[in-house]
Amino acid sequence: MTSVIRPYRPADRAALGDVCVRTADAGGDATGLLSDDGLWPALFFFPYADRHPDLAFTVETDGRAAGYLVCAPDTVAFETWFLDEWWPAHAERFPHPGDATGREADLLRYASGRGRETPPYVAGHPAHLHIDLLPGAQGQGVGRRLIGLLQDALRERGVPGVHLGADPANAGALVFYERLGFTRLPGEGSAVFVRSLR
Repeated sequence: MTSVIRPYRPADRAALGDVCVRTADAGGDATGLLSDDGLWPALFFFPYADRHPDLAFTVETDGRAAGYLVCAPDTVAFETWFLDEWWPAHAERFPHPGDATGREADLLRYASGRGRETPPYVAGHPAHLHIDLLPGAQGQGVGRRLIGLLQDALRERGVPGVHLGADPANAGALVFYERLGFTRLPGEGSAVFVRSLR
C-alpha cells in the first residue's frame, strides 16, 4: 500500500473524523467504547481542522483517508476559543457528566475544563499537535514526514516549540516520539512530550 500526504480539505472532515475514532483507544479502534463515538473527533480532530486548516494534513492510502496531523500553533488562544466557543456549541450533544465515573465521564470533564489552566511547559512550547494513522499507513515513514512538515510550518511562523500528550498505554507512539527528538517530561501521567523548534 502506498500512502501520500497532502493538505487537508474540508471534504476530508468526515472520513478523518472516522480515523480519529478508529485510533482513539491507545492507537486502536475505539468504536463503541462511548455512548457517542462522535465525542472523540469533537475533542481531538474537528476543532483543530476547523480553526487551523492550514496546519492540517491528510494521509491517503490507496486513495482512502488513512491518517492526519492537526495542530494549534498557540495553545492558550486555542484552548480559550475551545472553552468559550467550540464546546458550548456542543454542550447539548455532550452534556456535563455530573458525578458519573468512567472513561466517557472523564473525557467530558476534560472537555468542559479545557482552557482553565495552562501547564508551565506551554510557555516554551506553545503549539500542540494530534497525529493519528491507521495501521495501513504505518511503517512507511509517514509519521516522520508529517512531523517534519509541521515543524517547518511552525518555524516559518516563529513558533519556538511544540508539545503533545500521548496515552501511556500506546507503547509504539511513545517510542516514535522519542525517536523524533521529543523529550518526555517527568511526572506527567498523560505522557507529555516537548520539542524545541529553534
